[in-house]
Amino acid sequence: MAQWPVFVVGDEPGTLSVTVAFDDPLALAPEPWDPQDEARRRYVTRLARQRLHQAAFRERVLLAYRRSCSMCRPHHEELLDAAHILPDAHPLGVPAVSNGLALCKLHHAAFDVNIVGVRPDLVLEVRHDVLAEIDGPMLQHGLQGLQGSGLLVPHAVTNRPKPSLFEERYELFRQAG
Repeated sequence: MAQWPVFVVGDEPGTLSVTVAFDDPLALAPEPWDPQDEARRRYVTRLARQRLHQAAFRERVLLAYRRSCSMCRPHHEELLDAAHILPDAHPLGVPAVSNGLALCKLHHAAFDVNIVGVRPDLVLEVRHDVLAEIDGPMLQHGLQGLQGSGLLVPHAVTNRPKPSLFEERYELFRQAG
């Protein structure tokens, strides 16, 4: 039976073993916070997988897009990601600028979960159910306001997204909506 969370509480290099402790998930952040419980606030080290090409891909994409979100245009590099048009796991999802978009955190997430799509003619489309929502200024200006606007593309023709990638990605967007 799976248990979580699990914490490594002891390390025995001589025997190549560790001691783990199970914790109650609801006890991770008890309310009100107990100042005596500093152990729950400490950081842990974890193993993570990262694509080796990601840093270079990000730099090339941000440079091509003039360090600006291709959907909303802000130039705050600390808020920008290099998004794949077709995901890394897709056979055509290569880490090339022509398969990349510079997107702010909001628009990267919205693109990845098919809330915002890019038509092959580079016009942005917002999923119909999201367009119909009434929520607040972030939804209205941050997502719904993208409807019908154009995608900013690199000046260099060699760095521009391949239309065939948008055709395939747009079909995935349409199926999701």
